[in-house]
Amino acid sequence: MRIAVIGSGAVGCLYGARLGRAGHDVHFLMRRDLDAVRRHGLMIHSCDGDFHLPAKAYARSEDIGPVDLVICALKTTNLDVAEALIRPCMGPTTNLLALMNGLGVEERFAEWFGAANIFGGLAFVCSNRGEPGHVHHLSYGRLVFAHLLDDLDRTRGIADLFAAAGLTTSVAPSLVQARWEKLVWNIPFSTLAVTAGAVTTRHIMEDDGLRELARLLMVETIAAGNANRCTLDAEPLVEKMFANTATMGDYKPSMLIDYQCKRELEVESILGEPVRRAAALNVAVPHMAMQYRLASFLDRLNRGLIQ
Repeated sequence: MRIAVIGSGAVGCLYGARLGRAGHDVHFLMRRDLDAVRRHGLMIHSCDGDFHLPAKAYARSEDIGPVDLVICALKTTNLDVAEALIRPCMGPTTNLLALMNGLGVEERFAEWFGAANIFGGLAFVCSNRGEPGHVHHLSYGRLVFAHLLDDLDRTRGIADLFAAAGLTTSVAPSLVQARWEKLVWNIPFSTLAVTAGAVTTRHIMEDDGLRELARLLMVETIAAGNANRCTLDAEPLVEKMFANTATMGDYKPSMLIDYQCKRELEVESILGEPVRRAAALNVAVPHMAMQYRLASFLDRLNRGLIQ
């Protein structure tokens, strides 16, 4: 299969490289790592085994052209430029997989390309970029897939593609439920890592006050999700999120890394949109709303937008 990866950060490079190693024709749109990958390829340092891929890297999506599958792994802070980056790779039968965080992403893509070929992907993975051309895959790696129109048969085809590359995959019957379930981890841990003072998941787990705040954020997220057509079982899901996080150690969520690098944070897709949906559904989410205001302010202050 001919595949384009638009947004070649840690997630895009990791999964694109796994598909490339499995024999697919993968093309990476890159900025920071472009020269390094053109010279030396991609080096994946993985808990599942290190490997090197002599990757095909491009500065312009026009040079990639139409493909069978576009994997968009951009940060949601770049959604405003996503259409222009993706469109040169879209043909009449191209599938588009949004391997991104937050709510509302697939709906934006459907406005540009129609809903029929839009899929959502959720990566439950600990990974980050190292020096140019290097990706560090620290733990996990499971992928959950769903279709914007909840077409299970077509979603299984996408899941099978990644499963054949040796990845653990599953199909969600509902895209909206899959998105809210991922937020049950992202809202407490990604955002508290910033608002609690640039701390890791270990700090959140070991501090009684932060752990309780994380629990309250999970409960509110689940309540909002269930009002938005989900059927999330609160108690076992909260326990699962804490148990999984306990194995991560001193993990830095990508939002914390972006904060430390003074990059724009994915506040709107991870916090803003969930808070707005909760309000529209008349669900009280006071702790989520507080986190939204704090994270938004700290983001702007950190980037020098507030004096």
